[in-house]
Amino acid sequence: MTEQRGPIRLSVTDLHASVDDPALTSMTLLNELAGRYPDAVSFSAGRPFEGFYDVEDLSRHLGTFRNYLEREKGLSAEQVRRTFFQYGRTKGVIHELIARQLEVDEGLTVDPESIVVTTGCQEAMVLLLRALVRDARDVVLAATPNYVGFIGAARVAGARLRPVREHDRGIDLADLERQIRTARREGLRPRAVYVVPDFANPSGASMSLADRIALLELAGREEVLVVEDNPYSLFRAGGAALPTLKALDERRQVIHLGSFAKSAFAGARVGYVIADQPVTATGAAHEEPVLLADHLAKLKSMVTLNTSTVAQAVIGGYLLHNGCSLKRATAREAAVYRRNLATVLESLRCVFAPVPGAAQDVTWNAPEGGMFVVLTLPFRADDAMLEYSASRFGVLWTPMDHFYGGTSGFQQARLSFSVLTPEQIVLGIERLGELVRDQRARHRAGLAHVRGGRGQLLEPQSA
Repeated sequence: MTEQRGPIRLSVTDLHASVDDPALTSMTLLNELAGRYPDAVSFSAGRPFEGFYDVEDLSRHLGTFRNYLEREKGLSAEQVRRTFFQYGRTKGVIHELIARQLEVDEGLTVDPESIVVTTGCQEAMVLLLRALVRDARDVVLAATPNYVGFIGAARVAGARLRPVREHDRGIDLADLERQIRTARREGLRPRAVYVVPDFANPSGASMSLADRIALLELAGREEVLVVEDNPYSLFRAGGAALPTLKALDERRQVIHLGSFAKSAFAGARVGYVIADQPVTATGAAHEEPVLLADHLAKLKSMVTLNTSTVAQAVIGGYLLHNGCSLKRATAREAAVYRRNLATVLESLRCVFAPVPGAAQDVTWNAPEGGMFVVLTLPFRADDAMLEYSASRFGVLWTPMDHFYGGTSGFQQARLSFSVLTPEQIVLGIERLGELVRDQRARHRAGLAHVRGGRGQLLEPQSA
Protein backbone atom coordinates (compact mmCIF):
# COMPACT_ATOMS: atom_id res chain seq x y z
CA MET A 1 0.00 0.00 0.00
CA THR A 2 1.05 3.55 -0.67
CA GLU A 3 2.08 5.32 2.48
CA GLN A 4 -0.53 7.88 3.48
CA ARG A 5 0.88 11.34 4.08
CA GLY A 6 -0.69 14.47 5.47
CA PRO A 7 -1.25 17.66 3.48
CA ILE A 8 1.70 19.78 2.50
CA ARG A 9 2.08 22.54 5.06
CA LEU A 10 3.40 25.94 4.15
CA SER A 11 4.99 28.49 6.40
CA VAL A 12 3.97 32.11 5.98
CA THR A 13 7.68 32.82 5.58
CA ASP A 14 7.55 30.80 2.34
CA LEU A 15 5.03 33.25 0.86
CA HIS A 16 5.30 36.81 -0.40
CA ALA A 17 5.60 39.27 2.48
CA SER A 18 2.37 41.03 1.49
CA VAL A 19 0.17 38.08 2.55
CA ASP A 20 1.11 38.65 6.19
CA ASP A 21 1.28 42.43 6.01
CA PRO A 22 -0.88 44.18 8.64
CA ALA A 23 -1.98 46.74 6.04
CA LEU A 24 -3.81 43.96 4.19
CA THR A 25 -5.77 42.83 7.27
CA SER A 26 -7.44 46.16 8.11
CA MET A 27 -10.62 45.66 6.08
CA THR A 28 -10.91 42.03 7.17
CA LEU A 29 -10.69 43.04 10.82
CA LEU A 30 -13.38 45.69 10.51
CA ASN A 31 -15.74 43.34 8.66
CA GLU A 32 -15.15 40.63 11.27
CA LEU A 33 -15.92 42.97 14.16
CA ALA A 34 -19.04 44.28 12.42
CA GLY A 35 -20.21 40.67 12.06
CA ARG A 36 -19.60 39.91 15.73
CA TYR A 37 -21.36 43.05 16.96
CA PRO A 38 -24.27 43.52 14.54
CA ASP A 39 -26.16 45.83 16.90
CA ALA A 40 -23.26 48.27 17.23
CA VAL A 41 -23.52 51.65 15.52
CA SER A 42 -20.80 51.43 12.88
CA PHE A 43 -18.78 54.48 11.91
CA SER A 44 -16.24 52.13 10.29
CA ALA A 45 -17.88 51.31 6.95
CA GLY A 46 -16.85 53.58 4.07
CA ARG A 47 -19.69 52.34 1.88
CA PRO A 48 -21.97 54.60 -0.18
CA PHE A 49 -25.51 55.35 1.00
CA GLU A 50 -27.88 52.47 0.20
CA GLY A 51 -31.28 54.10 0.63
CA PHE A 52 -31.93 54.76 -3.07
CA TYR A 53 -30.93 51.35 -4.45
CA ASP A 54 -33.57 49.52 -6.47
CA VAL A 55 -32.90 46.06 -7.92
CA GLU A 56 -35.23 46.89 -10.81
CA ASP A 57 -32.77 49.59 -11.93
CA LEU A 58 -30.24 46.93 -12.94
CA SER A 59 -32.35 45.48 -15.75
CA ARG A 60 -33.40 48.97 -16.84
CA HIS A 61 -29.76 50.08 -17.10
CA LEU A 62 -28.89 46.94 -19.09
CA GLY A 63 -31.70 47.75 -21.51
CA THR A 64 -30.54 51.35 -21.84
CA PHE A 65 -27.03 50.21 -22.67
CA ARG A 66 -28.34 47.67 -25.17
CA ASN A 67 -30.26 50.46 -26.94
CA TYR A 68 -27.08 52.55 -26.99
CA LEU A 69 -25.14 49.72 -28.65
CA GLU A 70 -27.85 49.19 -31.26
CA ARG A 71 -28.89 52.75 -32.05
CA GLU A 72 -25.86 54.91 -31.35
CA LYS A 73 -23.05 52.43 -32.03
CA GLY A 74 -24.88 50.60 -34.83
CA LEU A 75 -24.10 47.09 -33.58
CA SER A 76 -25.99 44.11 -34.95
CA ALA A 77 -27.98 41.79 -32.69
CA GLU A 78 -25.14 39.26 -32.83
CA GLN A 79 -22.57 41.90 -31.88
CA VAL A 80 -24.74 43.05 -28.96
CA ARG A 81 -25.04 39.48 -27.67
CA ARG A 82 -21.28 39.05 -27.96
CA THR A 83 -20.70 42.30 -26.05
CA PHE A 84 -22.78 41.06 -23.13
CA PHE A 85 -21.81 37.39 -23.04
CA GLN A 86 -18.27 37.05 -24.38
CA TYR A 87 -14.82 38.17 -23.29
CA GLY A 88 -14.58 41.88 -23.80
CA ARG A 89 -12.12 44.48 -24.96
CA THR A 90 -9.31 44.66 -22.40
CA LYS A 91 -9.42 48.47 -22.16
CA GLY A 92 -13.19 48.37 -21.68
CA VAL A 93 -16.43 48.95 -23.57
CA ILE A 94 -17.70 52.08 -21.76
CA HIS A 95 -14.58 54.20 -22.23
CA GLU A 96 -16.39 56.58 -24.58
CA LEU A 97 -19.17 57.12 -22.05
CA ILE A 98 -16.65 57.79 -19.28
CA ALA A 99 -14.98 60.37 -21.52
CA ARG A 100 -18.39 61.93 -22.15
CA GLN A 101 -19.10 62.09 -18.38
CA LEU A 102 -15.78 63.80 -17.70
CA GLU A 103 -16.57 66.42 -20.34
CA VAL A 104 -20.09 67.02 -18.98
CA ASP A 105 -19.13 67.21 -15.29
CA GLU A 106 -15.53 68.42 -15.37
CA GLY A 107 -15.19 70.23 -18.68
CA LEU A 108 -12.35 67.80 -19.33
CA THR A 109 -11.59 66.55 -22.83
CA VAL A 110 -10.05 63.08 -22.69
CA ASP A 111 -9.11 60.71 -25.50
CA PRO A 112 -11.27 57.60 -24.84
CA GLU A 113 -8.28 55.47 -25.85
CA SER A 114 -6.37 56.81 -22.84
CA ILE A 115 -8.92 55.20 -20.53
CA VAL A 116 -8.60 51.68 -19.16
CA VAL A 117 -11.74 50.38 -17.45
CA THR A 118 -10.69 48.30 -14.45
CA THR A 119 -12.21 45.89 -11.97
CA GLY A 120 -12.66 48.54 -9.33
CA CYS A 121 -10.18 51.33 -8.72
CA GLN A 122 -8.11 48.90 -6.66
CA GLU A 123 -7.03 47.04 -9.79
CA ALA A 124 -6.08 50.33 -11.41
CA MET A 125 -3.77 51.07 -8.47
CA VAL A 126 -2.05 47.69 -8.65
CA LEU A 127 -1.58 47.88 -12.44
CA LEU A 128 -0.23 51.42 -12.25
CA LEU A 129 2.23 50.67 -9.43
CA ARG A 130 3.40 47.52 -11.21
CA ALA A 131 4.06 49.55 -14.37
CA LEU A 132 5.83 52.49 -12.71
CA VAL A 133 8.09 50.62 -10.31
CA ARG A 134 10.96 48.92 -12.12
CA ASP A 135 13.12 47.90 -9.15
CA ALA A 136 13.86 48.66 -5.50
CA ARG A 137 15.24 52.11 -6.32
CA ASP A 138 11.88 53.40 -7.53
CA VAL A 139 9.67 55.03 -4.90
CA VAL A 140 6.19 56.54 -4.87
CA LEU A 141 5.42 59.43 -2.55
CA ALA A 142 2.08 59.66 -0.78
CA ALA A 143 0.42 61.97 1.69
CA THR A 144 0.13 60.39 5.13
CA PRO A 145 -2.33 59.34 6.50
CA ASN A 146 -3.10 57.39 3.37
CA TYR A 147 -5.94 55.26 2.01
CA VAL A 148 -5.45 51.69 3.24
CA GLY A 149 -6.23 50.32 -0.22
CA PHE A 150 -3.36 52.23 -1.79
CA ILE A 151 -0.98 51.13 0.96
CA GLY A 152 -2.07 47.54 0.35
CA ALA A 153 -1.78 47.87 -3.44
CA ALA A 154 1.79 49.10 -3.00
CA ARG A 155 2.65 46.12 -0.79
CA VAL A 156 1.16 43.67 -3.31
CA ALA A 157 2.98 45.35 -6.22
CA GLY A 158 6.26 45.53 -4.30
CA ALA A 159 6.32 49.34 -4.52
CA ARG A 160 8.08 51.40 -1.87
CA LEU A 161 5.98 54.25 -0.47
CA ARG A 162 7.66 57.31 0.96
CA PRO A 163 5.38 59.26 3.34
CA VAL A 164 4.77 62.99 3.00
CA ARG A 165 3.18 65.06 5.73
CA GLU A 166 -0.43 66.13 5.34
CA HIS A 167 -2.10 69.15 6.97
CA ASP A 168 -5.68 70.39 6.93
CA ARG A 169 -5.19 71.68 3.35
CA GLY A 170 -3.96 68.35 2.01
CA ILE A 171 -0.45 67.30 1.13
CA ASP A 172 2.35 69.48 2.55
CA LEU A 173 4.07 70.76 -0.60
CA ALA A 174 7.22 71.89 1.23
CA ASP A 175 7.64 68.43 2.71
CA LEU A 176 6.91 66.83 -0.66
CA GLU A 177 9.76 68.79 -2.26
CA ARG A 178 12.00 67.87 0.66
CA GLN A 179 11.16 64.16 0.39
CA ILE A 180 11.74 64.09 -3.38
CA ARG A 181 15.19 65.63 -3.04
CA THR A 182 16.10 63.49 -0.02
CA ALA A 183 15.13 60.36 -1.93
CA ARG A 184 17.37 61.36 -4.82
CA ARG A 185 20.30 62.00 -2.49
CA GLU A 186 19.80 58.45 -1.21
CA GLY A 187 20.10 57.10 -4.74
CA LEU A 188 16.36 56.48 -5.16
CA ARG A 189 14.13 57.43 -8.11
CA PRO A 190 10.90 59.25 -7.16
CA ARG A 191 8.42 58.22 -9.85
CA ALA A 192 5.09 59.67 -8.75
CA VAL A 193 3.14 61.29 -5.93
CA TYR A 194 -0.30 59.93 -4.94
CA VAL A 195 -2.90 62.44 -3.74
CA VAL A 196 -6.64 62.63 -3.06
CA PRO A 197 -7.25 66.37 -3.54
CA ASP A 198 -10.92 66.37 -2.48
CA PHE A 199 -12.05 65.15 0.97
CA ALA A 200 -9.31 62.56 1.30
CA ASN A 201 -9.81 59.18 2.91
CA PRO A 202 -9.23 59.10 5.86
CA SER A 203 -8.51 62.70 6.84
CA GLY A 204 -11.19 64.57 4.88
CA ALA A 205 -8.56 67.16 3.87
CA SER A 206 -8.94 69.12 0.62
CA MET A 207 -6.47 71.09 -1.48
CA SER A 208 -7.07 74.70 -2.42
CA LEU A 209 -6.90 75.79 -6.06
CA ALA A 210 -3.60 77.56 -5.38
CA ASP A 211 -2.13 74.38 -3.88
CA ARG A 212 -3.35 72.27 -6.81
CA ILE A 213 -1.58 74.57 -9.24
CA ALA A 214 1.53 74.66 -7.03
CA LEU A 215 1.57 70.84 -6.85
CA LEU A 216 1.56 70.56 -10.64
CA GLU A 217 4.32 73.16 -10.91
CA LEU A 218 6.42 71.31 -8.31
CA ALA A 219 5.85 67.94 -9.99
CA GLY A 220 6.83 69.47 -13.33
CA ARG A 221 10.06 70.91 -11.96
CA GLU A 222 10.97 67.65 -10.27
CA GLU A 223 9.78 65.51 -13.20
CA VAL A 224 7.52 63.22 -11.20
CA LEU A 225 4.05 62.07 -12.19
CA VAL A 226 0.96 62.95 -10.14
CA VAL A 227 -1.51 60.14 -9.41
CA GLU A 228 -4.89 61.71 -8.65
CA ASP A 229 -7.52 59.58 -6.89
CA ASN A 230 -10.96 61.16 -7.18
CA PRO A 231 -13.76 59.22 -5.44
CA TYR A 232 -15.31 61.97 -3.30
CA SER A 233 -15.26 65.26 -5.24
CA LEU A 234 -18.99 65.03 -6.02
CA PHE A 235 -19.86 65.19 -2.34
CA ARG A 236 -19.09 68.77 -1.41
CA ALA A 237 -21.01 70.14 1.57
CA GLY A 238 -20.91 73.73 0.32
CA GLY A 239 -19.11 76.19 -1.87
CA ALA A 240 -18.00 75.95 -5.48
CA ALA A 241 -16.38 72.78 -6.78
CA LEU A 242 -12.69 73.03 -7.62
CA PRO A 243 -11.20 71.65 -10.85
CA THR A 244 -9.57 68.25 -10.68
CA LEU A 245 -5.82 68.05 -11.09
CA LYS A 246 -6.41 66.36 -14.44
CA ALA A 247 -8.52 69.31 -15.59
CA LEU A 248 -5.57 71.60 -14.73
CA ASP A 249 -3.03 69.29 -16.38
CA GLU A 250 -1.36 70.87 -19.41
CA ARG A 251 1.64 68.51 -19.66
CA ARG A 252 0.00 65.09 -19.35
CA GLN A 253 1.70 64.65 -16.00
CA VAL A 254 -1.45 63.59 -14.11
CA ILE A 255 -2.66 60.00 -14.07
CA HIS A 256 -6.30 60.10 -12.97
CA LEU A 257 -7.99 57.27 -11.03
CA GLY A 258 -11.78 57.09 -11.01
CA SER A 259 -14.40 54.76 -9.61
CA PHE A 260 -18.14 54.19 -9.75
CA ALA A 261 -18.15 52.53 -6.31
CA LYS A 262 -19.22 55.69 -4.47
CA SER A 263 -21.16 57.41 -7.26
CA ALA A 264 -23.15 54.46 -8.69
CA PHE A 265 -22.77 51.35 -6.52
CA ALA A 266 -19.83 49.34 -5.24
CA GLY A 267 -21.20 45.95 -6.28
CA ALA A 268 -20.47 46.62 -9.96
CA ARG A 269 -16.72 46.81 -9.20
CA VAL A 270 -16.05 49.20 -12.06
CA GLY A 271 -13.27 51.78 -11.95
CA TYR A 272 -10.92 53.32 -14.48
CA VAL A 273 -7.59 55.00 -15.02
CA ILE A 274 -6.78 57.83 -17.43
CA ALA A 275 -3.17 57.32 -18.52
CA ASP A 276 -2.56 59.57 -21.53
CA GLN A 277 1.21 59.81 -21.10
CA PRO A 278 3.14 58.91 -24.29
CA VAL A 279 5.65 56.09 -23.85
CA THR A 280 8.48 55.70 -26.37
CA ALA A 281 10.22 52.40 -27.05
CA THR A 282 13.93 52.07 -26.27
CA GLY A 283 16.03 52.67 -29.36
CA ALA A 284 12.98 53.38 -31.47
CA ALA A 285 12.91 57.15 -31.67
CA HIS A 286 11.43 57.00 -35.16
CA GLU A 287 8.38 55.05 -33.97
CA GLU A 288 5.22 56.72 -32.71
CA PRO A 289 4.95 56.47 -28.91
CA VAL A 290 2.04 54.52 -27.44
CA LEU A 291 0.00 55.59 -24.46
CA LEU A 292 0.73 54.42 -20.94
CA ALA A 293 -2.88 53.19 -21.01
CA ASP A 294 -1.90 50.60 -23.63
CA HIS A 295 0.87 49.25 -21.40
CA LEU A 296 -1.52 49.08 -18.44
CA ALA A 297 -3.93 47.15 -20.68
CA LYS A 298 -1.20 44.58 -21.40
CA LEU A 299 -0.74 44.06 -17.67
CA LYS A 300 -4.50 43.84 -17.16
CA SER A 301 -4.77 41.17 -19.85
CA MET A 302 -2.64 38.91 -17.66
CA VAL A 303 -4.52 39.74 -14.43
CA THR A 304 -8.27 40.00 -15.08
CA LEU A 305 -8.28 39.85 -18.91
CA ASN A 306 -11.16 42.32 -19.04
CA THR A 307 -13.58 44.00 -16.65
CA SER A 308 -16.98 42.28 -16.56
CA THR A 309 -18.89 43.44 -19.62
CA VAL A 310 -22.19 42.95 -17.79
CA ALA A 311 -21.01 45.20 -14.94
CA GLN A 312 -19.80 47.77 -17.46
CA ALA A 313 -23.14 47.61 -19.25
CA VAL A 314 -25.02 48.40 -16.03
CA ILE A 315 -22.73 51.36 -15.33
CA GLY A 316 -22.99 52.46 -18.96
CA GLY A 317 -26.78 52.40 -18.75
CA TYR A 318 -26.62 54.31 -15.44
CA LEU A 319 -24.53 57.03 -17.11
CA LEU A 320 -26.80 57.25 -20.14
CA HIS A 321 -29.91 57.41 -17.94
CA ASN A 322 -28.43 60.46 -16.21
CA GLY A 323 -27.23 62.28 -19.32
CA CYS A 324 -23.67 61.13 -18.58
CA SER A 325 -23.60 63.38 -15.53
CA LEU A 326 -22.56 61.89 -12.19
CA LYS A 327 -23.39 65.22 -10.53
CA ARG A 328 -26.99 64.76 -11.62
CA ALA A 329 -26.98 61.04 -10.79
CA THR A 330 -25.68 61.52 -7.24
CA ALA A 331 -27.62 64.65 -6.23
CA ARG A 332 -29.78 62.74 -3.70
CA GLU A 333 -26.79 60.95 -2.17
CA ALA A 334 -24.83 64.19 -1.96
CA ALA A 335 -27.70 65.73 0.02
CA VAL A 336 -27.62 62.79 2.44
CA TYR A 337 -23.88 63.19 2.99
CA ARG A 338 -24.27 66.94 3.60
CA ARG A 339 -26.98 66.26 6.17
CA ASN A 340 -24.98 63.50 7.86
CA LEU A 341 -21.79 65.56 8.02
CA ALA A 342 -23.71 68.40 9.68
CA THR A 343 -25.26 65.91 12.13
CA VAL A 344 -21.86 64.43 13.03
CA LEU A 345 -20.29 67.82 13.68
CA GLU A 346 -23.24 69.06 15.73
CA SER A 347 -23.36 65.82 17.77
CA LEU A 348 -19.63 66.03 18.47
CA ARG A 349 -20.07 69.61 19.70
CA CYS A 350 -22.93 68.58 21.98
CA VAL A 351 -21.24 65.49 23.46
CA PHE A 352 -17.64 66.71 23.66
CA ALA A 353 -18.12 70.36 24.61
CA PRO A 354 -14.73 71.51 25.93
CA VAL A 355 -14.42 71.48 29.71
CA PRO A 356 -12.56 74.59 30.96
CA GLY A 357 -9.17 73.64 32.30
CA ALA A 358 -9.32 70.06 31.03
CA ALA A 359 -5.81 68.71 30.49
CA GLN A 360 -6.95 66.24 27.85
CA ASP A 361 -9.70 67.06 25.41
CA VAL A 362 -11.41 65.44 22.46
CA THR A 363 -10.94 67.29 19.16
CA TRP A 364 -12.04 66.72 15.59
CA ASN A 365 -11.66 68.21 12.15
CA ALA A 366 -14.47 69.78 10.10
CA PRO A 367 -14.10 68.73 6.44
CA GLU A 368 -16.01 70.56 3.72
CA GLY A 369 -17.47 67.37 2.28
CA GLY A 370 -16.83 63.70 1.67
CA MET A 371 -17.63 60.85 4.05
CA PHE A 372 -15.14 61.06 6.93
CA VAL A 373 -14.34 62.98 10.11
CA VAL A 374 -11.24 62.34 12.23
CA LEU A 375 -11.53 62.31 16.02
CA THR A 376 -8.49 62.82 18.28
CA LEU A 377 -8.89 61.09 21.65
CA PRO A 378 -7.10 61.35 25.03
CA PHE A 379 -6.20 57.64 25.01
CA ARG A 380 -4.82 54.96 22.69
CA ALA A 381 -7.39 54.16 19.99
CA ASP A 382 -6.04 50.87 18.62
CA ASP A 383 -7.62 47.59 17.54
CA ALA A 384 -7.97 46.35 21.12
CA MET A 385 -9.73 49.56 22.12
CA LEU A 386 -11.99 49.21 19.07
CA GLU A 387 -13.14 45.78 20.24
CA TYR A 388 -13.67 47.11 23.76
CA SER A 389 -15.71 49.97 22.28
CA ALA A 390 -17.88 47.54 20.29
CA SER A 391 -18.41 45.01 23.08
CA ARG A 392 -19.01 47.44 25.97
CA PHE A 393 -20.52 50.49 24.31
CA GLY A 394 -21.89 49.26 20.98
CA VAL A 395 -20.02 51.60 18.66
CA LEU A 396 -17.48 50.87 15.91
CA TRP A 397 -14.95 53.19 14.26
CA THR A 398 -11.65 52.80 12.42
CA PRO A 399 -8.29 53.19 14.20
CA MET A 400 -6.28 55.80 12.31
CA ASP A 401 -3.00 53.92 12.75
CA HIS A 402 -4.21 51.65 9.91
CA PHE A 403 -3.84 54.65 7.57
CA TYR A 404 -0.31 55.40 8.76
CA GLY A 405 0.96 51.87 8.15
CA GLY A 406 1.14 51.35 11.93
CA THR A 407 3.61 54.20 12.55
CA SER A 408 1.36 56.96 13.91
CA GLY A 409 -2.26 58.00 14.54
CA PHE A 410 -2.57 55.88 17.68
CA GLN A 411 -4.91 58.34 19.42
CA GLN A 412 -7.18 59.02 16.47
CA ALA A 413 -10.31 57.42 15.04
CA ARG A 414 -11.90 57.81 11.62
CA LEU A 415 -15.67 58.23 11.68
CA SER A 416 -17.47 57.34 8.45
CA PHE A 417 -21.06 58.61 8.32
CA SER A 418 -22.17 57.67 4.81
CA VAL A 419 -24.59 54.82 5.56
CA LEU A 420 -26.04 56.00 8.87
CA THR A 421 -29.28 57.79 9.67
CA PRO A 422 -29.18 61.00 11.72
CA GLU A 423 -30.66 59.06 14.65
CA GLN A 424 -27.91 56.45 14.44
CA ILE A 425 -25.26 59.17 14.25
CA VAL A 426 -26.56 60.87 17.39
CA LEU A 427 -26.72 57.55 19.25
CA GLY A 428 -23.25 56.54 18.07
CA ILE A 429 -21.65 59.83 19.17
CA GLU A 430 -23.35 59.50 22.56
CA ARG A 431 -21.85 56.03 22.90
CA LEU A 432 -18.43 57.41 21.98
CA GLY A 433 -18.93 59.90 24.78
CA GLU A 434 -19.53 57.02 27.19
CA LEU A 435 -16.33 55.35 26.00
CA VAL A 436 -14.34 58.54 26.59
CA ARG A 437 -15.81 58.98 30.08
CA ASP A 438 -14.99 55.35 30.85
CA GLN A 439 -11.37 55.75 29.76
CA ARG A 440 -10.94 59.01 31.65
CA ALA A 441 -12.25 57.34 34.81
CA ARG A 442 -9.83 54.46 34.34
CA HIS A 443 -7.00 56.91 33.75
CA ARG A 444 -7.82 58.78 36.98
CA ALA A 445 -8.04 55.48 38.86
CA GLY A 446 -4.67 54.48 37.47
CA LEU A 447 -3.08 57.73 38.59
CA ALA A 448 -4.51 57.25 42.08
CA HIS A 449 -3.14 53.72 42.02
CA VAL A 450 0.34 55.00 41.19
CA ARG A 451 0.18 57.77 43.79
CA GLY A 452 -0.78 55.20 46.40
CA GLY A 453 2.16 53.05 45.44
CA ARG A 454 -0.02 50.07 44.72
CA GLY A 455 0.81 49.44 41.07
CA GLN A 456 1.16 50.86 37.58
CA LEU A 457 -0.99 53.17 35.52
CA LEU A 458 -3.80 51.29 33.85
CA GLU A 459 -3.39 50.90 30.08
CA PRO A 460 -6.68 51.76 28.35
CA GLN A 461 -6.17 49.17 25.61
CA SER A 462 -6.06 46.35 28.16
CA ALA A 463 -9.50 47.26 29.54
